[in-house]
Amino acid sequence: MTTNTVSSRARQPGEVDTPYPAPFNIAPPPVTQMKDGQLPHNKIEKFFREGYLVVKDYFTPEDLDPCRKDIEVMVDKLADQLYDAGKVKDLYKEYGLFQRLTKLEEDFTGANVLLFKYQKMPPSFQSLWTNPKLLNLMEQILGPEVAGHPVWNLRTKTPRSEAVNIPWHQDSAYMSNESYDHMIATAWIPFLDTTPENGCMQMARYGHKTGKVAIHECCAGPTWYIMLKEEDMEKTLDVDLKNDIITEPVPYGGFILFNNLIPHRSLPNFSNDIRWSVDLRWQSPNLNYGFYDIQDGVLFRSPNQPNLQPDWDKFFSVDRKEVWRKKYARVGEVSNPEFDTRITGPWIGKWEVVNHNDHTQLFQKYTKVA
Repeated sequence: MTTNTVSSRARQPGEVDTPYPAPFNIAPPPVTQMKDGQLPHNKIEKFFREGYLVVKDYFTPEDLDPCRKDIEVMVDKLADQLYDAGKVKDLYKEYGLFQRLTKLEEDFTGANVLLFKYQKMPPSFQSLWTNPKLLNLMEQILGPEVAGHPVWNLRTKTPRSEAVNIPWHQDSAYMSNESYDHMIATAWIPFLDTTPENGCMQMARYGHKTGKVAIHECCAGPTWYIMLKEEDMEKTLDVDLKNDIITEPVPYGGFILFNNLIPHRSLPNFSNDIRWSVDLRWQSPNLNYGFYDIQDGVLFRSPNQPNLQPDWDKFFSVDRKEVWRKKYARVGEVSNPEFDTRITGPWIGKWEVVNHNDHTQLFQKYTKVA
């Protein structure tokens, strides 16, 4: 059960005084020779000017359909796990990719959270993350050296589930403060046509231009998500709430490219289908920033290593969500983690908790989070 308490405003660990507009507003010079997957320079300039870019007709079914198949495998494994434990009354094998998790959720509230919490990156997602076209595009934004940022997520947006409605936020507000001064590029890739009805994204264009991370609060409703008030978007980030909030449907095969300072949120899913999507992130490896002290990124491309292969073994040797549980969950509070739908992590310690729920009550501060 969620209860509301509001304390007096004090300086939060996530607040910093220095803005960093340059990395997010100044586009690199145009490339001298275009590679496959790279965009015209005016599109790159638009990305730096508005903070995001919708890219349509970029992927082929051969790029994305294997990811769909691997999601089906992930759901199948979850169904077996829940059924064997007596948590659901049926395996619902007759339902497809866009309905089966919803049926599991009807029997066991939080099935979508379990899949989000314990997902492992299958080979198809690794191939998508290192797609040569995408890495060529990242060179236009980050330079010739490109690394994968450790935070990636498969979004399990089942219909009418409050647990997967993500409020306004800036991505940097989830990350360690050292991330505030450099570009982390995200591709939000849906696995179906997204619409306002099924929970497409809304972007607050130009919200990155000040180079600031606004004050966020924790946590939204019954979730572990931090939230950014529209009044703070307007006051701190100079967002024009009447003109700069843009709803962005994306067809299958496209994606939204955005930076870590642009405010964004996902709309509720009122359709009958699950809105599957993945967010993948890249950064410059010479900055050597990971995610707090939990996990480092993985090098994908370097001109000094023409035959570079990602060190997946090293990268996947750390499960950041398992580390979260061990570091930030109260001792003795997670007796059966396999079916625990609570999520906690370092971002909760960065911002004032104005809404206590199961996730915030599980949190304990392990070390300083700034």
